[in-house]
Amino acid sequence: MANTYQLIEAKTLGSTVTSVTFSSIPQTYTDLKLVFSTRTNASAVLVNTQVTFNGSSGGTDYTERLLSGDGSSASSTNIGARADWLFIYSNGGTSTSNTFANAEIYIPNYTSTTTYKSGSADGVVENNATSSIAALDAPLYSSNSAITSIKLDTGNATVFEVYSTFYLYGIKNS
Repeated sequence: MANTYQLIEAKTLGSTVTSVTFSSIPQTYTDLKLVFSTRTNASAVLVNTQVTFNGSSGGTDYTERLLSGDGSSASSTNIGARADWLFIYSNGGTSTSNTFANAEIYIPNYTSTTTYKSGSADGVVENNATSSIAALDAPLYSSNSAITSIKLDTGNATVFEVYSTFYLYGIKNS
């Protein structure tokens, strides 16, 4: 990665967990980038990975525009007020063994206390060519608070599997 990227924290799961949290995020960067590779134990091929900021969930702080496709059809969905920031996927427990979904989230201007936080996310789930899906997401966090923590969870009473990885980078505009 460019020399303006600084690894803030890396997590590789050695045991299953229901969520992963990056807390006490330094406010010394201009942007954040979160890169992750995940698999869950859900009885499905794909599962939503939910993202929340600063412990804000259960309300209407988040909205998004989701574009997704599976190679034979595509869809565009406007998702109104919701309790989590975005709708990105993880491989579920019935997908091909040892196959992990991959995603990236970019959050510009995360330290601002005068603007809402928008961002972008992209991800892909693969099931050995029997099915796959790619998604692009444009989420909005309707809060003027600086982002100091990020939580990812499966939201379905399932767990992230061992070897799922999560990397949080700070990006300096210099």
